[in-house]
Amino acid sequence: MVNTPEHLHYTSAHAWLDRSTDPVVVGMTDYAQQQMGELVFIDLPSVGDEVVAGEQAAELESSKAVESFISPVSGTVAAVNSKLENQPELANRDPYGEGWLFKVNSTDADNPEPGLLDAQAYSELEQ
Repeated sequence: MVNTPEHLHYTSAHAWLDRSTDPVVVGMTDYAQQQMGELVFIDLPSVGDEVVAGEQAAELESSKAVESFISPVSGTVAAVNSKLENQPELANRDPYGEGWLFKVNSTDADNPEPGLLDAQAYSELEQ
């Protein structure tokens, strides 16, 4: 069973964002981590980097594949989850909590990207 918290927004590229916080918190969905398998390395952007919604912001490596992580929001990276450097499996165990990827000072928080999905729409996409 895939966990899809109601308070988050999602993209069809299996990213989530929490717009209720400032900076905005970004991560990969439970569905994405299940499809990838155990993560062995995560290459995150650096603090101060600009990320653009719809473009690659990170790289996720598992025993199965290397995948691009597409940012769901544009802005400046305010923080990265440094725990993932030595414990990438946190993104598998707790993708919506300790496994968050990075935080963004969003340039579009008040005008979110078109195509963001609520939990119900994202759950339907997974099926």
